[in-house]
Amino acid sequence: MFFVPSFVKAFENDIKDSLGFKKLVIVQLSGGNDGLNTIIPYTNDIYYKSRPNIAISKNDCIKITDEFGINKNLAPLKNLYDKGYLSVINNVGYPNPIRSHFRSTDIWHTASDSNQYLNTGWLGRYIDIYGKKPYSGIELDDSLSLIMKGDVLKGIATKNPTSLYNNTKTPYFKKVLDSQRDVHLSEHNLGYLYKTMIEAKSSAKYIFETSKTYNSTLTYPNNPFGKQLKTTAQLINSSVESKVFYVSMGGFDTHVRQEKKQNKLLQTYSDAMDVFVKDLEQKDTFKDTLILTFSEFGRRVKQNAASGTDHGAANNVFIIGKNLKKQGFYNEAPNLIDLDKNGDIKYTVDFRSIYATILDKWLEVDDATILNKSFSKLGFI
Repeated sequence: MFFVPSFVKAFENDIKDSLGFKKLVIVQLSGGNDGLNTIIPYTNDIYYKSRPNIAISKNDCIKITDEFGINKNLAPLKNLYDKGYLSVINNVGYPNPIRSHFRSTDIWHTASDSNQYLNTGWLGRYIDIYGKKPYSGIELDDSLSLIMKGDVLKGIATKNPTSLYNNTKTPYFKKVLDSQRDVHLSEHNLGYLYKTMIEAKSSAKYIFETSKTYNSTLTYPNNPFGKQLKTTAQLINSSVESKVFYVSMGGFDTHVRQEKKQNKLLQTYSDAMDVFVKDLEQKDTFKDTLILTFSEFGRRVKQNAASGTDHGAANNVFIIGKNLKKQGFYNEAPNLIDLDKNGDIKYTVDFRSIYATILDKWLEVDDATILNKSFSKLGFI
């Protein structure tokens, strides 16, 4: 380690020069959440005719406008809606939609066109250019998703800051660092690995020592998603100099007997999100945090023979924050008459316009540089 003191010092000391104070939390409902049974168009007869067995009845949803109701299992989100903390963007998608979970997730993670293949994620490119440190982006998982991978830097994946720190103190780490101590550092003799491991060790120590300064007094749901959000709140409320966080929750591929399964998942999501927002409010960090919830695609308008729904296209997106410019419903309801040839909702909002808006207006960076092209900005913040 004595061969790189200046590197380590620079790595740890120039954080505040490159990062602001606003945070972005991305939540993916993996598997393709059914948006029509999440935000219910309870006055639309086509909705009920298309879903004779699985549609949410008018009397079984929480009515929030003369047109829309919210799934009763999302009751905590109704509280956020009433406070002006929620904006729902309908009909979000992209041209020539792909109905493969893996490919559509890649498209959302990289902000690519449907026929374009990128090996870096949009948050990874943000970390590369503006974050400068691996811990500028943190994924609350054991492995790193494409969304957090940049050309030069990659974010950090961890479910627990303590476990991450302890892993860097294992004999394996020490052996690799010691074996490279007397070797000239270059790309050809594992110098890159050496540098990466120093970065990982320094990041893990910083995250651990900073995050342990805050412990939540609130009780989160005892499930994986609740634990992910609890750790995210700990990182934000302890002032860890990370900018973007990615959390995912699976199980939304509801081809069979959808109603019971989706309702349970939506309750898991909303219960944990309710505590998460309260945790941030208690520490006065919610005003500087923006939360985006998306799913890689929606579901078909018509139910299938197994009382479920098949892969669709456009879907709704949730924006949660304290200082939203457009609260409630951002745009028009899905058009259930004018569907695409597969019977899916057509998109009217390109998801990359949401990204561009967040990059430009929230994180205050050059969105076109991150997204590789310019997209129109929206007015929700």
